[in-house]
Amino acid sequence: MPLTFLHRLRDRTLHSPQPSLPRGAGALDLCVNDPVGLPMAGVEISVLDSGGREVTQGRTDPNGRLTVTLPPGGYRLVVTSDGFSPVRCEAEVMAGERTVQRPVTLELAPAVPLPAPGQWRIDPDHSAIRFAARHIGLADIYGRFNTFEGGLWIGERMQDSRVEVTIDAASLDTGVRMRDEHLRSAEFLDVARFPYLQFAGDKFVHKGGSRWAVQGVLHLHGVSRNVQLDTRYLGIGTGMAGETRTACRAVTELHREDFTLDWRKMLARGIAAIGATIRIDLDIQAVRPE
Repeated sequence: MPLTFLHRLRDRTLHSPQPSLPRGAGALDLCVNDPVGLPMAGVEISVLDSGGREVTQGRTDPNGRLTVTLPPGGYRLVVTSDGFSPVRCEAEVMAGERTVQRPVTLELAPAVPLPAPGQWRIDPDHSAIRFAARHIGLADIYGRFNTFEGGLWIGERMQDSRVEVTIDAASLDTGVRMRDEHLRSAEFLDVARFPYLQFAGDKFVHKGGSRWAVQGVLHLHGVSRNVQLDTRYLGIGTGMAGETRTACRAVTELHREDFTLDWRKMLARGIAAIGATIRIDLDIQAVRPE
């Protein structure tokens, strides 16, 4: 495509007239950036009137922008995004005018209090490892692994921590015996040859507030791949027996073919029996060894 055409198209886009405003109304053009100045999509912006009542709300687009049309007057904006400290600012709307608000920069929220350094044992009786996969392109089927163990080793700096989890592949449970037997067979997990799934993570990256990324290696079906767990730390509490507990939730998405889980018997008939991706959800509680 000729560059001259692209330049004309860009200029036409940049200088295209803005849509007209309703009679007696004004508009606010809002922009939200991250700490390094990049636009943030999906940021929630709530617009409050002088009495503190919400008059409208919306989310920024992929370019970090949101435009709202309002009656003339003074407003308070509340800008929030998961893992970032909220920002509150004032704005004035004039009838018949578009007000370009100064860009808002969100900063990472400080980390919440973390577990004490040392070893923590994952409590399987109060934890769960679940999965979901698309079935023949229609709906998700759900399952879980019933048997697993592991631990956390919290460093003096959280970034220096590590986690290890071992899952008994044969403990897979979708609630349907025939399906479970098939998933354990050589056509899928092949639990006779590969009896365990193992994850070892040794890189903890703070994503703001209670959000962390835990990066490591997953060993599954004889294949090892880098995996990131998007994790929400839930804090510290005391159990029924007086023990100290910590908890988190984590999610990741696996691509079946990365682990050679590429059963093709149904594909030959044009049916994708199981979707290309599998979502893994973890709810984990851990306790300090006595």
